[in-house]
Amino acid sequence: MGAFPYFVRDREARDHGQKKTSTPGVKGWDPHLRSTYSVSGHHVQTLDGELGHIEDFIIDDETWAIRYLIVDTHNWWPGKKVLISPQWIERVSWGERKVFVNLDRETIKQSPEYTDASLLTRDYELGLHGHYNRKGYWVDELVNS
Repeated sequence: MGAFPYFVRDREARDHGQKKTSTPGVKGWDPHLRSTYSVSGHHVQTLDGELGHIEDFIIDDETWAIRYLIVDTHNWWPGKKVLISPQWIERVSWGERKVFVNLDRETIKQSPEYTDASLLTRDYELGLHGHYNRKGYWVDELVNS
């Protein structure tokens, strides 16, 4: 796909049987790792309260890196979905089923909306990262190349 890798939504990967599972006792199993399936539905906790839940993921099909969490905010704002980078996660509470981000609700509320029809282009990503005043994941990848 040229300079921009094709992104796979995790639901698509599961539907095509590409999901892999880990089993305790098998070499390489890490008890801190979770499948995207087990994190789906976790609530997102901002600096000033909850704002939605994780609906899905956008995964880079070349590197298998999770690029974005798709957050559904319909309980707070009518039907809006937004993207949050995993780099912006402060911590995860497995017991509370919450993902904590170091962002406030208003900043996320004003972020570019994501829809199923959205094309995840570099221009969209630049706007998204610019809105949050955060550098993009591709900056680190260019440095490490």
